[in-house]
Amino acid sequence: MADHETEHEAYASPFSWRYGSEAMRALWSERHKRRLWRQIWLALAEAQQSSGLVSEAQVADLRAHVDDVNMGQAHQIEAEIMHDLMAELRTYASQCPAGGAILHLGATSMDVEDNAEVLRIRAGLGLILTNLGLLLQALAAQVERWADQPCMGFTHLQPAEPTTVGYRMAQYAQDLATDFEELYRVWEGIRGKGFKGAVGTSASYVQLLGSAEAATEMEERAMDALGLRPFAVSTQTYPRKQDWLVLNALAGVAGSLHKFTFDLRLLQQPPLGEWAEPFAQRQVGSSAMPFKRNPINAENVGSLARYVAALPRVAWDNAAHSLLERTLDDSANRRVVLAEAFIATEEVVRRSTRLGRDLSIDTEARARTLQAYGTFAATERLLMELVKAGADRQAMHEVMRSHSMAAWAAVKAGQPNPLLESLGADDQVLAHLSPERVRALLDAGDYVGDAPERARRLASDVRTRLSHRRARLDQRPPA
Repeated sequence: MADHETEHEAYASPFSWRYGSEAMRALWSERHKRRLWRQIWLALAEAQQSSGLVSEAQVADLRAHVDDVNMGQAHQIEAEIMHDLMAELRTYASQCPAGGAILHLGATSMDVEDNAEVLRIRAGLGLILTNLGLLLQALAAQVERWADQPCMGFTHLQPAEPTTVGYRMAQYAQDLATDFEELYRVWEGIRGKGFKGAVGTSASYVQLLGSAEAATEMEERAMDALGLRPFAVSTQTYPRKQDWLVLNALAGVAGSLHKFTFDLRLLQQPPLGEWAEPFAQRQVGSSAMPFKRNPINAENVGSLARYVAALPRVAWDNAAHSLLERTLDDSANRRVVLAEAFIATEEVVRRSTRLGRDLSIDTEARARTLQAYGTFAATERLLMELVKAGADRQAMHEVMRSHSMAAWAAVKAGQPNPLLESLGADDQVLAHLSPERVRALLDAGDYVGDAPERARRLASDVRTRLSHRRARLDQRPPA
């Protein structure tokens, strides 16, 4: 491996070192892909041994060298023959004097490459589901912690009515729980190509084994060894619609976390200052402005999420343009799209987990915002009580609108909000309610409906769903 000083002399994707976990990057590495290819060749040979086509000694020879990936030798061969799988096949065969001669018997390249890709996709989904579960647990804890804490709600980016901090967070948890279920559904439905030959008819295997039944049994044994279920039918490849479903599910996670981190950025701006992402003691916010505390992690999530959102279109094209039994115009982009979709989504989830777990809530800033705008929102409650006391709804609405517009002008001018005093002294209002009752109704701090209860129920439901799924995820076969 190149040393640290020289390894960045040529272009390297940030996804190869900057983003994602070591486990996810290793999963999508070239070396791991070739290990999977070898495992698939071995599984095929073992299945063919059961059918009497291959000897025990040949299989034992292949098994002894299944992990002996030699990238240098394979690349030398590829430079000459311009076929990466055949180069790896020749490398593996050269290491196996007994078993090399029967490698790839009856197979086409995509019997190996596609099943390997599906193993990586399934393992990648498992990693993301595990990380997403941790994020949901962190959010559920925050939802419960802040379920009763009132804050100002905003619609159209304008002050609206109070909600609670926990109820706001419950919206993110609810969206992500939906994403989790969709990812889980896709993960459970993952299928491999199987072993069906050049155009998916299994003709080569039928020729080798003498019957369709024997070919099907051989495929089942090989796929069982890999822990994969095959599609019932395929062409030269597994249906590329599966990639589209996978990338759509990843884009769904990215979309939910884009909203969460965008909201965080809005609430972190100093005029509000209610939320803030963690800021390390020695962290630098700006090279020019030493005072800056920029929400760099939230911005990073938003940036990567946009990228993930763009990738399903590539998968759509690959599926829609896979003409007749197969074209090769998906091959080059799939080397990039699948790996980067998984690594970017994992990075988005992991950063968001840290944000959700360590989010700073400034209760004083929250109270200031609520005090500044909450009285406006509480006019709705006052209106309800006035009508219940016998007032004309339309007349009272106009009274409160007139007072509110005047108060809004004062607030915009930097003055204290005068709405409480002006409505509390209005004769038309006092004809139906006492001044004390008016003042109590205009305190918006408890005007949050059943938001706390709904937030807690959502957190409990998220935990229940995660516990039901965790056992199945823990049993996932290794890639």
